[in-house]
Amino acid sequence: MRTALDAMGGDHAPQPNIDGAIAALQGDPNLEVVLVGEEGLLEDLVGKSGYSGERLEIRHADGVVEMCEKPTDALRSKPNCSIAVCWQMMASRDVDAVVSAGHTGAVVAAGLRTRLFLKGVKRPGIAVAVPTIAGQSVLMDVGANPAARPEHLYQYGIMGEIYAREVLEVQDVRVGLMNIGSEDGKGTELVQEAHALLSTRPLKDRYIGNVEGRGVYQGEADVIICEGFVGNVVLKVSEGVAQMMLGTVAKTVVENLSSEREHAGNLLRKMSQRFVHNESGGAPLLGIDGICIIGHGSSNAQSITNALRVATTFRDRRINSQIVEAIAAHKVS
Repeated sequence: MRTALDAMGGDHAPQPNIDGAIAALQGDPNLEVVLVGEEGLLEDLVGKSGYSGERLEIRHADGVVEMCEKPTDALRSKPNCSIAVCWQMMASRDVDAVVSAGHTGAVVAAGLRTRLFLKGVKRPGIAVAVPTIAGQSVLMDVGANPAARPEHLYQYGIMGEIYAREVLEVQDVRVGLMNIGSEDGKGTELVQEAHALLSTRPLKDRYIGNVEGRGVYQGEADVIICEGFVGNVVLKVSEGVAQMMLGTVAKTVVENLSSEREHAGNLLRKMSQRFVHNESGGAPLLGIDGICIIGHGSSNAQSITNALRVATTFRDRRINSQIVEAIAAHKVS
């Protein structure tokens, strides 16, 4: 498994990326990592780390896409930035996967420019595992395709079902469609047409119908599909609410405990792990002919290690082969 890691991507790059890569290499003897970024800086930091293994390579890239930049403009003015070089390496089959905690829009835009789509896939989408009362659900798409068509949403259901089953190990996956009401006839023209597709095509055996926003965290469905604009808003609002609630609980409860304060603090930290990105590592861009894992901007070393591990899981579970087979069997015009 050979993975290109955008060493310059993320709020705290490149140190967490280097540390995470080294930890991943130490845990997987079959992994190779290519650090993509400013060669001199990366060589200096790797040297200071003391790591001397042969499975860590450095590939030079000029510049990085900043979070304040418009993705398309940045990629045009910085054709050899770290994100672009990572995708160039995957397009030339120099690597099997790309991992980046950098600008999500730039990661997606660079990938779309390569046209590395799996056979039959009309538009890739980002899948995120979100915590629920029952365990985890997949929310897709959360930003790759804000101008989705009904057939895109249908294919998201197919790809999300495979991801939930093979990576999250969900049995008997239930697929739902994000809507403003559970009844038939609700929602925009896009959602109604997608509902009709999901209800009549072969995926109908997995499809449970419309799911309202509150149903996401109630675990009403194992895969919830939506257009990228809606999914991104849901994801960002959810992150903000989780941070607010956990902070409020910690301040109100722990500070007023006269005993067992340490125990309560440990329980709160354990609970919070369900809501942080460190555990999952990142979100896959499904539908790409290759593997792309997009990390959170504030990813730490643990997040990077887990993202590299998830990329390997994708290869081992033949996720892409299964997607191609399922798309062919569930073809829509």
